[in-house]
Amino acid sequence: MKKIFRICLLPVLAISLTVTGCKKSFEDLTKNNNVPNTVPASLLFNGIVNNLADFPQSSKEIYCQYYLYNYDYYGNNRYDSFANGGDNYYGTLKNVVAMEKEAAASGGAAVNPYEALGKFFRAYFFTKMSLEEGDIPMTDALKGLDNLTPAYDSQKTVMTQALAWLESANSDLAQLIKDPAVGGVGVGATLDNDIYFGNDLTKWQKTVNTFRVRLLLALSKKTADIDVKTQFSNIIGHPDQYPLMTSSDDNLQYKFVSPTNYYPQTPDNFGQNGSRQNMSATYVGLLTKFKDPRVFVTAEPSRYSVDTLKISPTSFDAFIGADPGLDLGVMYNNATLQRYSFMNRKHFFSTYTGEPAIQVGYPELMFNIAEGINLGWASGDAEAYYIKGIQASFQSYAIPTTGTLTAYFYRPGATKGPADQSSYDTYPINVNWNTYYGQSAIKYAGGANGRTQILQQRYLALFRHSGLESYFTYRRTAVPTFTVGPGTGNSTRIPLRFEYPTSERTVNATNYNKALSQFGGTDDINGVMWILQ
Repeated sequence: MKKIFRICLLPVLAISLTVTGCKKSFEDLTKNNNVPNTVPASLLFNGIVNNLADFPQSSKEIYCQYYLYNYDYYGNNRYDSFANGGDNYYGTLKNVVAMEKEAAASGGAAVNPYEALGKFFRAYFFTKMSLEEGDIPMTDALKGLDNLTPAYDSQKTVMTQALAWLESANSDLAQLIKDPAVGGVGVGATLDNDIYFGNDLTKWQKTVNTFRVRLLLALSKKTADIDVKTQFSNIIGHPDQYPLMTSSDDNLQYKFVSPTNYYPQTPDNFGQNGSRQNMSATYVGLLTKFKDPRVFVTAEPSRYSVDTLKISPTSFDAFIGADPGLDLGVMYNNATLQRYSFMNRKHFFSTYTGEPAIQVGYPELMFNIAEGINLGWASGDAEAYYIKGIQASFQSYAIPTTGTLTAYFYRPGATKGPADQSSYDTYPINVNWNTYYGQSAIKYAGGANGRTQILQQRYLALFRHSGLESYFTYRRTAVPTFTVGPGTGNSTRIPLRFEYPTSERTVNATNYNKALSQFGGTDDINGVMWILQ
């Protein structure tokens, strides 16, 4: 009898074990114990700051009318592509939430570097999307399965919340800088993996406040709805409480490295990009009008002007930009005849690291402060900030205050490529700041004319930098003059917004359709968002 009992017991034990195993969830059964199940806050932070950057060589520069495509295989200059939808940073913002949670779980206190910068990232990404599209999901967003169809917040709510986040981020960073122990004792208590500032919180605090000044200027039409003037005056008047960038060394800029992360234009691709795009008259026209030496660094003279018309390559008359409104076929024919200036091969194509891509920078800050003072938002010397902005831009191109600048222009028929010094003809360019600033078109005039001067110089300083900032400023101020025509599409109008991403129409249709009431019920790229009304 004992023998029979032992035989029957074995199947019972096996069944018991099987039933116990089935109680595991699907997630438990599919979990790979050989890979990490959590990601450190520092790695999430690294991904976020990489996604923060707007790089050169994108359609955003076309929309800012800095340069233009002349061959449709590579792209066109039409604004009706705004209908393809604006940027979508919700994936990055989900990583911001995860970063904050991981920092807290790893020893970070209630106030820690990742928490403080999480507020900055929220303000940065939400306002970028709102400036492109209008009302967007914010309050109900980032909740995952708890809310898959978030309601839209008004643009006013987005901007008000962003300014509050920036105020709080500045306060938190000030605490952490004064006493690092405030951040806690664990891994999440200290910043790591910072590709911009090498974990320097003082520079991040300057960035937070510099970005806030930019955002306040973006709200210049809404001073009756948001206390823009008070906030601007407080920041400018209390540098001890709201430290700002003090030189270009403080720039939030993305530095390219070789061989792992090349600048978009290199010696390897100049043959295509160097001739399939030409300079825009919107940008080059201002430079030549002002007899601005930056044109010798960023552009090359039209070979038709030099070789056929016999204009000196060091004459401002030799630099020609194309009208953005031209039919693409006409522009292509003119470009083939080299009637336009191309981007300077020495400056943009001769290395693999190019120039850093500035996201939030000191030169722009100087112009933003100058504009705010010009508008009467704070006391101060608008002209002094205006001058600092121009000079900082000059310095970024190694243009001396007084002396000689060497211009490098790609030699026709050169065979060794843009990385070889022998491929260039060189010319000495005499530069004198006093002569430049003494021009009536440059010397600060004050009043409405002075504001136009500030905005024109801001546009020149942001060439190839800061994504859509110059488009946003044009949309807000109509400076500089953007030209339109058959080549720009959209019935020869500059659109005022991007459509919402296609995904919103399918996965969040009810809230999407409600949001369209702000534009009369249509997702219209010519609709006027609240910030522009």
